[in-house]
Amino acid sequence: MAFTAAALLFAQGAKAQTNLQVFYDFGSDRQHVTTTLEGFYNDNWGNTFFFIDHDFNAKDAKGKVEAPSGTYMEVARCLNFWQNTALAPLSLQVEYNGGVYNGYTIKNAMLVGLDWFLHSADFNNTFNFKVLYKKIWNTTQNVPLQFTFVWGLQDLFGAKGLRFSGFADFWWEDHLLFADHAGDMLPTTSHTVFISEPQLWYNIGQHFGCDNLNIGGEVELSFDFGTKKGFWCRPCAGIKWVF
Repeated sequence: MAFTAAALLFAQGAKAQTNLQVFYDFGSDRQHVTTTLEGFYNDNWGNTFFFIDHDFNAKDAKGKVEAPSGTYMEVARCLNFWQNTALAPLSLQVEYNGGVYNGYTIKNAMLVGLDWFLHSADFNNTFNFKVLYKKIWNTTQNVPLQFTFVWGLQDLFGAKGLRFSGFADFWWEDHLLFADHAGDMLPTTSHTVFISEPQLWYNIGQHFGCDNLNIGGEVELSFDFGTKKGFWCRPCAGIKWVF
């Protein structure tokens, strides 16, 4: 499942946006289409971000895809009542996420913590660092924390419309089962989870009067994520429509 938007949060100075991304996941354990509906909206009290993933891999008796095989959602609210002070880069964050994928339950999780935001003068280049307390339902957590890094570089290398963005999450879970690359389930008592999804988009529509259209893709890099043990690399190609 492509958790693309998991942290593609913009800054207080960024424009509100809703977009739809359609990917084909080339991962050896996936090879299916994923759609992501993503939105970001700012206001005088901070900003709100959400995304919903649908993976399309549920098949009928003849092996043809007929429905989504998984759904995952995140919604986050950053609170900042002091945007005109020296502490403007600091926000309070509250977040929920959860879903299901191919019969595997992604348990409800609540996160609360701090977000620190850095940006260039024109807001073309942004960076967020988040420290969050993370509570996962019915899961033992010796270290109930998540560290998140988010970046966005607009007009990369001076190329108008070329954007490099992404996130990296680190957190800890205990007493879960994992499948290695051979598909065997392996028990574990404590482990660090990592996932990162760098994306590269190009606004190809600018060349024919349709700024909404972008082409590009992402690479999902993960370690001990979901039911998969060890390191995985899953490239995806896609299009993005900005409403």
